[in-house]
Amino acid sequence: MEILYFLGLAVGAYFLGGLNGALIISRLVYKDDIRKHGSGNAGLTNFHRTYGSRVMILVLLIDVLKTAVPVILGGILLESTLTFATPAERVILGRTFGGIFAMLGHAYPCLYRFKGGKAVLAGGTAALCIDIRVFAVLMAVFILAVLLTRYVSLGSVLAGIALPVSFFLFRLGFWPTILAFFGGLLVVYRHHGNIGRLFKGEERKLSFGKKE
Repeated sequence: MEILYFLGLAVGAYFLGGLNGALIISRLVYKDDIRKHGSGNAGLTNFHRTYGSRVMILVLLIDVLKTAVPVILGGILLESTLTFATPAERVILGRTFGGIFAMLGHAYPCLYRFKGGKAVLAGGTAALCIDIRVFAVLMAVFILAVLLTRYVSLGSVLAGIALPVSFFLFRLGFWPTILAFFGGLLVVYRHHGNIGRLFKGEERKLSFGKKE
């Protein structure tokens, strides 16, 4: 019976995660498809580079809520249905499990031909809902890297690497740490093109002004 709860959570989190804020707002506001511009990625950075910051808050709102909802509900569901571990451990496991599948939905949404974002914002939102200490570490790594280099991709990759490390350091449990490892690996993999451009010195730097 417990496997059914995991399966239901996985499916629900995946489909909620697949609701891409950048795609939705680019279509509703600009009658356009964000994937036709810039890097072709349906993520926040490409949205900002293409359209500027005027309606970015709407993209953020959608992407935060679509991740936070399955993460929080995952903790509630597994805490009340699982029979192993302590209640606190079940909550962490449920939230992490829901977060990983929301990240997968964001990165590979079946509703958009499996072409989504890079799961950075989804991962950060999940971390915030799971443990504020993990979120603080990820934000510190990301912000420091971006401020020093102006490479959003580098900050994202380093934050992805820091995700399972933070779970391990804060002792959030074996299985949540394993799940966090796959979440971090997903973020790094989704940036493989950026990593290649970084090594070649061809990666675009963040512009702190209006759209490029």
